[in-house]
Amino acid sequence: MTKINKRELSPGQSDDLYKTLKNRFEKNMNRHKDIEWKNIQTKLEKNSAKLWSLNEMERTGGEPDVTGYNKKTGEYLFCDCSAESPAGRRSLCYDRKALESRKEHKPKSSAAEMASEMGIELLTEEEYRELQKVGNFDTKTSSWLKTPAEIRDLGGAIFGDYRFGRVFVYHNGAESYYGGRGFRGSLKV
Repeated sequence: MTKINKRELSPGQSDDLYKTLKNRFEKNMNRHKDIEWKNIQTKLEKNSAKLWSLNEMERTGGEPDVTGYNKKTGEYLFCDCSAESPAGRRSLCYDRKALESRKEHKPKSSAAEMASEMGIELLTEEEYRELQKVGNFDTKTSSWLKTPAEIRDLGGAIFGDYRFGRVFVYHNGAESYYGGRGFRGSLKV
């Protein structure tokens, strides 16, 4: 019997995830022109930790898909492409410091901690704006974004959404959390 590592998928789970990712990839070619699925799958087959992280993105409602390729590093970029902020990652404050600062009604976790546990990165403001060029995301929800240190040091954090035909980036106290705010992540493969 094969022992399965906590951060490794079983062969059946891997096959199911490959099918899901490939189908999404083929249905959304506008997100990744001139990129071939077979090259991505070959890289994923060599890196079980990245495949596990993609499964976590999928499991929490992110619908990860390829949104870019870096020719210099040879890395493919996966981003959460669910229409709204992933349902399994909402009602979170920004980071551990914000979570600890709450005296009552603490959320279950924070966006930064959950992303780290999943092996992914929060989207930066620039990545969020780039993602919005391939679709309209967060038309009813919002997503925490990687916050610059100078804002975080003052107690704030940034989030984005898409309203009235444009991307908006706002600020809030990092300790705040809402049922309609989660986070989107990215993963380089």
